[in-house]
Amino acid sequence: MNIFNAKRISEISAIPVIDIHPSRGWIPVNLKDLWLYRELLYFLTWREIKVRYKQTILGFAWAIIQPFMMMIVFTLFFGNLAKIPSEGIPYPLFNYAALLPWTLFAEGLTRSSSSLVQDANLVRKIYFPRLVMPISGVLSPIVDFAIAFIILIGMMFYYGYYPTVNIIWMLGFIVLAVATALGAGLWLSAMNIKYRDIRYVIPFLIQIWMFASPVVYSSNALPEKYQLIYALNPMSGVIEGFRWSLLGTQPPGAMAAVGIVIVTVLIVSGVFYFRRSEKSFADVS
Repeated sequence: MNIFNAKRISEISAIPVIDIHPSRGWIPVNLKDLWLYRELLYFLTWREIKVRYKQTILGFAWAIIQPFMMMIVFTLFFGNLAKIPSEGIPYPLFNYAALLPWTLFAEGLTRSSSSLVQDANLVRKIYFPRLVMPISGVLSPIVDFAIAFIILIGMMFYYGYYPTVNIIWMLGFIVLAVATALGAGLWLSAMNIKYRDIRYVIPFLIQIWMFASPVVYSSNALPEKYQLIYALNPMSGVIEGFRWSLLGTQPPGAMAAVGIVIVTVLIVSGVFYFRRSEKSFADVS
C-alpha cells in the first residue's frame, strides 16, 4: 500500500458516519417547516380548484348548483311533505343556510382524506411537510362556499331577512367548519393511505353525519336531555351558529362551546396521529 492510498483511507475513516433511523413515538408539528412551504400549500390549493372545474361546461356554476338543488329536494320532501318546523323561517332559506357550511365541511373532508392517495407519486419522490396536503384539501372548497354564499344573500333579501351585527360571528363558524374538516381529514387521510377501503367508508360516513347534524331540521326539535350529547357533534354548533349569525335564530350557546372543545381535541389528536404515521407514507402509498 503506497502512501497516497494510506492517506486516502485515513481521510475516509475520519468522515463521521450518520445513521438515520425513522422517527418514533409522537412527533410535534414543525410550524417553521410549514411556513417555509407556504407557496406549495398555495399551489396545491389552487391546483385543486382549477382541476375541479377544468373542461366543464358550467364551470364555477357547479358551486351554486349542488347546494341549490339539494335545497330544492329537501324543501320538497322535508319542508312540504314532512312539514318539519323551521323556527318560523321559510324552509328554503332555513335549509340553504345550513347546506352552505355543511357543503364546505363535507367537500373539505372528502378532499383532505383523499389527498395523500391522490398525490402518492409526489409523496414518494420529494420531501415536503405532508401536512400541507390535507390542509390544502380543506382550503380549496372555500372558493365554492364564497360563490354559493352570493345566492344565500339574494335569498335573504327576497324573503325579507337582512344582516345584523351578528354577521361578524359568521367568520368564526366558517373557521370552525374548516377546522372540523381538517381534524377528521387528518385522521382519515393517514388511515386511507394505509387501509385503502377507507375511501369507501368516507361517503357513507358523510351521509350519516349530515343527518346527525341540523341540516334539514332544527336542533331545538330534540328533547332537552339529548342536547348535550347532540352538541358532541361539532357541526351542530357550526350550523346553528351560522343560521343564528345570518337569520337571527336561537343562538348556539353551549352547543358551540362544546363544539370548539371537540374540534380542538380532534385536531390535536389528528396532527399527532398523522405525524406518527407519516414515516411510512412513502412505503405504503
